[in-house]
Amino acid sequence: MKGLGLGFTQGVLDFDSCYRAVSARDPRFDGRFFTAVTSTGIYCRPICPARTPARRNVRFYRDAAAAEAAGFRPCKRCRPEACPGSAGWDFRGDLVRRALRLIDDGVVDEYGVRGLACRLAVTERHLHRLFVAELGAPPLAVARSRRLQLARRLLRETAMPVTDVAFAAGFGSVRQFNATLRETYGQTPSQLRGPRPADGSALELRLAVRPPFDAAGLLDFLAARAIPGVEEVGDGRYARTGPGPYRIELLPRDGHVLLRADAPDLRGVSRLVARCRRLLDLDADPQAVNEVLGGDRLLAPLVAVRPGLRVPGAFDGFEMAVRAVLGQQVSVAAARTLAGRLVARCGDPLPRPVGGLTHRFPAAEAVADADLSGLGLTGARERTLRELARAVASGKLDLDGGADPGETTRRLLDLPGVGPWTVAYVAMRALGDPDAFPAADLGLRNAVRNLTGDGSPADLRERAEGWRPWRAYAAMHLWASLAAPTSQRTLEKI
Repeated sequence: MKGLGLGFTQGVLDFDSCYRAVSARDPRFDGRFFTAVTSTGIYCRPICPARTPARRNVRFYRDAAAAEAAGFRPCKRCRPEACPGSAGWDFRGDLVRRALRLIDDGVVDEYGVRGLACRLAVTERHLHRLFVAELGAPPLAVARSRRLQLARRLLRETAMPVTDVAFAAGFGSVRQFNATLRETYGQTPSQLRGPRPADGSALELRLAVRPPFDAAGLLDFLAARAIPGVEEVGDGRYARTGPGPYRIELLPRDGHVLLRADAPDLRGVSRLVARCRRLLDLDADPQAVNEVLGGDRLLAPLVAVRPGLRVPGAFDGFEMAVRAVLGQQVSVAAARTLAGRLVARCGDPLPRPVGGLTHRFPAAEAVADADLSGLGLTGARERTLRELARAVASGKLDLDGGADPGETTRRLLDLPGVGPWTVAYVAMRALGDPDAFPAADLGLRNAVRNLTGDGSPADLRERAEGWRPWRAYAAMHLWASLAAPTSQRTLEKI
């Protein structure tokens, strides 16, 4: 990654840079590579408190799966499965990045590598070759490693029975689960088990986050846009309804976010964790972003105020696209009201409401066939929502990040009533594109005008070229500056 001194190309890591990071136990590199020690057969995180191994005994791997494929076992002290995710693929938008997102969503567990290759419209052989070149391990090994990491966390952090852990982690049988754990960790599930909480019905996991992390700013952003009946934000937490009849809570803590879910669908735990990480942008690399944006005279003061700023993602791509359509040319509050009406009309009611959480967001199929009259939408907006819903329901449009970004953009623009602003907003939040930038946004232009006295679209687009590949984070900084107190916004004119 640029600026952090960790050079790698096609999955090849620079040994000296990695060894310096390990010697310093530099937290900036946590989750970005793994250190394997030939004398012990163990692989660790760069921040492991164990004594730094001799250079001659060290091997570095881009992904935990590559270390495991080479015969190394994860360290019990630093717990590689608990490290932050890597954002190294986010700015690339390539096939490997999309494949990793689909693996996190459980596609390989459900459909195998062949199904993954089909979703990506490539051959299994080509996918295998790319994974080995970039990560040092084939797709099946990467999926297996992530299943194991999730299983180990569930064993150590929850009271779920071993049978439930096996299925929640994506294993086909308890026998397969036990055999794989013994092969990889040299221990049985009971030996890996940590001190268990009393309640075994709920899921509670710690989601690692790379500091700094502006949790308060993130919650403020989500609170202003919380969909009535589906989301609630308050008292330092974010809560929402899940894809099943249960509630999800995300509570930022010191160094992590606590995920709680009431008796979730076991087969969906991997996807649930992935969705929550994307929603809060937990895999972001603030240091890499800040090195680029902090070097810009306009953005430097904003970055200094919010060094841990995140780009809020989406729990569900279709939900976010609907929000973007409803938000066209109206205020944030008005879009929130319209979304609440849509949920009340088309959403699936919970069996037992919890506080203000009453419905699941409607599926695309429900919106495609719904009567949308009387919600306060124009006829053109109703048509846009229906066409969007039909495209998603038919599989023509994939808004969960597995499709080619360029193709997704083209298909969105083909929909009536969808223009560049909507596409950029969807790309920012649903597709996870860190360089998406809605240059025509009135708020962005106002923010630049407040800071410089000139907020013309041409000026904004020209300035934004210097913010690549992190223009989505630049947009968030500019939007945040509008909500800041006047004293914080009175900066030197540039």
